[in-house]
Amino acid sequence: MTLAGLVAKNALRNKRRSVPTMFSIAFSILLLTLMMTLWRSFYIDQLGPASALRLFTRTSVFFSYAIPTNYRQKIKSIRGVAAVAPLNLFNGVYKDGKAENAFPQGGTDPNEFLKAYRDYEIPADQVVAWQKDPAGAIVENALARQHGWQPGERIVIQGKFFPVNLELTIRGIYKPPVPARGIWFNWKYVEESVPYAKDDMYILLADSPQDVTRIEGAVDRLFHNSPSPTRTETEKQLELDFISMLGNVKAFILSICAAVVFAILLVSANTMAMSIRERTREVALLRTLGFTRKLVLMLFLTEGVTLSLAGGVLGACAAYGLVYRMAHSSGSLAGILKVTPSTLLLVLAVAVLVGFLSVIAPAYRASRMNIVESLRHIG
Repeated sequence: MTLAGLVAKNALRNKRRSVPTMFSIAFSILLLTLMMTLWRSFYIDQLGPASALRLFTRTSVFFSYAIPTNYRQKIKSIRGVAAVAPLNLFNGVYKDGKAENAFPQGGTDPNEFLKAYRDYEIPADQVVAWQKDPAGAIVENALARQHGWQPGERIVIQGKFFPVNLELTIRGIYKPPVPARGIWFNWKYVEESVPYAKDDMYILLADSPQDVTRIEGAVDRLFHNSPSPTRTETEKQLELDFISMLGNVKAFILSICAAVVFAILLVSANTMAMSIRERTREVALLRTLGFTRKLVLMLFLTEGVTLSLAGGVLGACAAYGLVYRMAHSSGSLAGILKVTPSTLLLVLAVAVLVGFLSVIAPAYRASRMNIVESLRHIG
């Protein structure tokens, strides 16, 4: 038998203990992968090259406070601003309001919106049709596929916060760089029926990356002493502001990751310690057959790492499948989650490290034991 075969045989020699341990490690690695994917999606991943040129201006008080309408022209007069479009959330109900029928509904200016979101792919004739129809709307391609919508189809969205029902005609289907599953319509539709409906914030597009920081400061300085001071930030920073409203998400994710790694280490260490202790006389026999202390140590280390890595691969594959399904669902996390190769490599490295740390102490003790004392061991 080869050394590799000996390691594989010993790793699963007690299946009632090894298999549950492997699945425990797999479940822990699955949780760790999910947490690290959330961390990367929230705090590291960018939203695309065009996103770096987009800025959002809102009141500095709170997200839902309306911004004065005369701010729009003043912002557009700032050097380096290529487009300014309003952004408003309608938050209505489509059909029965069930989860599968829930999606964001944004009100904007059709003549400016696609200038700010120039990375959205949509046929030119559909853009013209949307701009000409006051009750027109454009929908994201994945959302259109989900509901079977086609251009020319009419849909009704019931008002929940605004006393108006939107009777919209789909005029176009767009493809964003990151799945968003949203619908956009002309906000004047709401303003004509609800006098108090004002803009929530403005989407700005900078001419170049060099203009972004300057425009941020210029906009906020322009309205610093006004009754409604503003806060202008990048698209990524706006996303982080929304996340921060949930609490200290960073600490939450880090604490879960630490707890998961600690749990894996305890489970793996307990299994390997029991396995090595039961094979004390076997180790002595290996030594009498010519196995060196270093070779015995390497056998146990390889066995522990193999068991932990097998659980890590199983958990990482399960996490990849789960995240893929979540990313292609209609939920709020659709499109923003993605398990990257670096995340997979990192969690597998954690699995290897846990396997090594869990076995190094008992393996070292076993390799240093006296052969005669080991042969006399009963247990």
